[in-house]
Amino acid sequence: MKQFWLYVFLFLTLGVWSQETVPVNEMYIMAREEAFEHKNYDKAIGFMEEVVKKAPENVDYAIFLGRLYTWDKQTDNARRVLGATFKSNSEYEDAALAYASLEFWNQNSEKALEIVDKGLQSHPDSENLLVLKAKILMDLKRGQEASKTLNTALKYHPKSTNVRSLLQNMATGENLNEVGISYNFVDFKERFDQPWHLASLHYGRQTGIGPVFGRLNYGNRFGIGSTQFEVDFYPRISKTFYAYINGGISNDKAIFPQYRAGFSLYANVPAAFEVDAGFRMLQFDEASWTYTFGLGKYYKNYWFNLRTYLNTVDAEIADAYALTARYYFGGADDYFSARVGTGFSPDNTSNNVLFNNTARLRSTNFALGYRNLLGQTHVVYVEASYDRIEFASDTFDDQYTVKLGYIKRF
Repeated sequence: MKQFWLYVFLFLTLGVWSQETVPVNEMYIMAREEAFEHKNYDKAIGFMEEVVKKAPENVDYAIFLGRLYTWDKQTDNARRVLGATFKSNSEYEDAALAYASLEFWNQNSEKALEIVDKGLQSHPDSENLLVLKAKILMDLKRGQEASKTLNTALKYHPKSTNVRSLLQNMATGENLNEVGISYNFVDFKERFDQPWHLASLHYGRQTGIGPVFGRLNYGNRFGIGSTQFEVDFYPRISKTFYAYINGGISNDKAIFPQYRAGFSLYANVPAAFEVDAGFRMLQFDEASWTYTFGLGKYYKNYWFNLRTYLNTVDAEIADAYALTARYYFGGADDYFSARVGTGFSPDNTSNNVLFNNTARLRSTNFALGYRNLLGQTHVVYVEASYDRIEFASDTFDDQYTVKLGYIKRF
């Protein structure tokens, strides 16, 4: 028995001695491995508590311990560590970021904004702090200030996919209102003698939960004119999700669908990706339902989007695909665009009348576009497209479309 207890004593003594002799930097690496590779926050916290005791002067160690407490939902401990660290190191960017993130994630946005503003006093060009501030302002329903903050970040970091993605998905600006007008001229090589015309006038308003737009469309095909009224709404659901809701009505189903409706749910996922899924309904003689799925990605100054439309007609699938690329040379309204696709899209107002009877026919298309913000409140855009369309079985024609638009924000 005495020999047994001697072995126990030696084992415990050896364990304590070995822990005390492990270098601080190696223990820090072990803590990171436990946290990031094994998600074992308890063990990582144990390592970091010992590290902070041995090296209390190292700010990064204290911040990492505070973050571990945050991830492990030990909010009081996290607030104690990060609060004290920020108080004595308010000029340190990472201290402000970690402490403000803690308060933001725990629904204390007012406190988070106070912290991030102090951090920006020392680091006005910090991308991480500016992005976090924008998210906080959005949570506080202060969309104009959030947009201004992201535009400031974009000036410092013009190639940031994170900033550009957030700014684009917010669909908001520093001005609450906008009015716009657009015109589509559609001509054909042989099939129709007269070109088609489509004009739109819209008014948009930024609200506390997302922008809403009312649009009046006028179409003239074959010398016959008709109107359509539409409403678009982009509600923000959470920090990750937002939606697109559309509804429309027309007095002439030969030019526009008598009724239209649409919905998509968008999710911002890590690495500047965005995914969405939804439907479009066009009511002509009968309702046509199309289901759409999209995947978007920001990379440096580029944005790529791959979209598919699936439409069931007489137990057959009519599919359409579109690949869009944009090159941003400025803010969210400054870009060149290119698009290639096949099939018919219910979102194409120039051609959605073809859903009345040609959903299973074929089409290929190509488009180039340009959009630019002039001054602070004027936006101009132009797009030229070419479509090779099958209007009847094995009967094709060339369609040429030019779209011009102008938006005034105030």
